[in-house]
Amino acid sequence: MLTCSHDGCTVTTEFHKNKYVYYRCSQGRGKCDLPYMPEQEVSNRLADVFKNIYVPDEVVRKIVASMQSDQDRVETERLQQSNAVNQRLATLRTRMDQMYEDKLDGKIEEEFWSRKMNDWRAQERDLQAALDRLAEPVTPARVLDAQRILELANKAYFLYLTRNHAERGQLLKDVLLNCATDGVTLTPTYRKPFNMIFERAKREEWSGRADLNRRPPAPKAGALPGCATPRSSPDYTCPALAAPGRQAHSGAAWSYNAWQR
Repeated sequence: MLTCSHDGCTVTTEFHKNKYVYYRCSQGRGKCDLPYMPEQEVSNRLADVFKNIYVPDEVVRKIVASMQSDQDRVETERLQQSNAVNQRLATLRTRMDQMYEDKLDGKIEEEFWSRKMNDWRAQERDLQAALDRLAEPVTPARVLDAQRILELANKAYFLYLTRNHAERGQLLKDVLLNCATDGVTLTPTYRKPFNMIFERAKREEWSGRADLNRRPPAPKAGALPGCATPRSSPDYTCPALAAPGRQAHSGAAWSYNAWQR
């Protein structure tokens, strides 16, 4: 949703001469000072929203490689812990079997055998539960989700400039919760995790190297479609700006697959 910074009302579209689209405040709370904004001007400003979450290629590779390394380390630790628990469980069961043999041979009293077996059975249950928890291998889903999000942030600016109006609207919905304007600037509210990407990009925290290219490359000539094109229906509005902002996505890989076309 695009909202007015002056009164919080929704920004809507209005057709002039049946072909030019302007954005204006819906004035739900009375007359507003927000000026009329040509569609091309709004579209250009929205493109900058995606520049602000650009993640350089080198940074994407480093983050994904680091996460992959962490995943490999966690999986190695899981296997080591699982082997250690298996060994402890096997040792415990060997002792239980030996004590049962001693009981049959009359080497130990019934009361002592019952007490020790109760203690060992409790240990056996605990070890088996620990083994069950360690049985699930570490999957690459977390790394893949992070990689898709970073790749979308990396390509979002180019995608916005080269896709049609409906796809631009969907891209805005995927990345933004809301966007306020005072007629001069846009103040976006990013969805998770793009809000964190924006904060890190703003503070230039991607790496210790100061010479990384932090701005997205410009698309090739001829790849940029016009924004203010004539429309046959006066009902047209950009879906991302006309619909209320959605809640943050619970999953992480919802968006990038949709843009791999």
